[in-house]
Amino acid sequence: MRIGVDASTWGNNRGFGRFTRELVGAMARRGGDHDLVLLTDDALPLDGLGPRAALAPVRSARRVIDAATASDRRGVADLLAFRRRAAAERLDVLFFPAVYSWFPPPRGLPNVVTFHDAIAERFPDLVFPHWRQRLAWTAKTWAAKRAASRVLTVSESAKAEIVRFLGIPAARIDVIREGAAPAFAPVADPARRAVARAAAGLPEGARFLIYVGGFAPHKNLLRLLEAFDRVLAREGLGDLALVLGGDPGGGGFHSITDRLRAAVAASPRLARAVRFPGYLPDDDLAALHTEALALVLPSLSEGFGLPALEAMRCGAPVLGAAGGAVMEVAGGAGLGFDPLDAGSIAAAIERIARDGALRGRLRAQAIPETGRNTWEEGAELALRAIEAAARGPG
Repeated sequence: MRIGVDASTWGNNRGFGRFTRELVGAMARRGGDHDLVLLTDDALPLDGLGPRAALAPVRSARRVIDAATASDRRGVADLLAFRRRAAAERLDVLFFPAVYSWFPPPRGLPNVVTFHDAIAERFPDLVFPHWRQRLAWTAKTWAAKRAASRVLTVSESAKAEIVRFLGIPAARIDVIREGAAPAFAPVADPARRAVARAAAGLPEGARFLIYVGGFAPHKNLLRLLEAFDRVLAREGLGDLALVLGGDPGGGGFHSITDRLRAAVAASPRLARAVRFPGYLPDDDLAALHTEALALVLPSLSEGFGLPALEAMRCGAPVLGAAGGAVMEVAGGAGLGFDPLDAGSIAAAIERIARDGALRGRLRAQAIPETGRNTWEEGAELALRAIEAAARGPG
């Protein structure tokens, strides 16, 4: 079977870029009788994808990862260029790893679209700074869900939100898995750990928590800073540090980095304790996760929360919103809080900082819990859904 893959998000540094690279790589490694045709307007490395993966270059005026952003949108001519190339490849089915880069599929071609979450529908004002982009996103997702033969998502929590906020019937949605890259493993080498601490602006022996991700409003980082400021004021906790790792520019997404920096500057405690190291490579992240008291993900909603899985692979506990996708991923390695309550966030941070026995229990669960989520399992489930879409109803 010839499976077309929209690979235009391959070069993006955010979660769905990693999802595309890792999932498609796992699909290619799985082998079988399928050819993978990667439609892209960018240069992609085929190393490690095997002989049955091939590029299908698309000429576009602007790369998808440059144009499909929270403050911009793609041109109609570029959308049609992808559609024409897909039609020319005589595909059996078309797979979109992210609705973010969706284009109208050729008429009659079965297609599977991945909706990672319904955050933009649940919190539109927090995701899109301008109404024009919000309108364009709404039109795209409406067209994508109508055209899709099947829909993929990455957690049961995301599926429930997609049903509620996008109105897609649960029977049309398949839940797959994500995984952690091999770089994420405990780092024993003191030299590597020292390099990572230096990159994050941390002295040797520092007690710290780490956040990894974007700086959009729905990531709830202003409330995290409010909570952390409270924690720093408590006896015996003034030595803690907080590392906020991620692209300060937002990688094309809405970013409130300036507001976060202003909040830090307004508090002497936060100014002393909070670090903004920018984008951190995987090797540095693995070393930091190995030493961190915990990863904290205060987001109001996540589709999966891949940084949680990556941190757990290094033995780190996870603090996140109770009842959401992050705690679904963390399982026994997680400690939940109410993301709308700074006091609840502060209480979770204080518990993990003060209670060594609790940290030990969560650490002991971290690596075993990751066995439930691998890219190999994700590829198997994704291919099963793609094959079903190609066969059609019945």
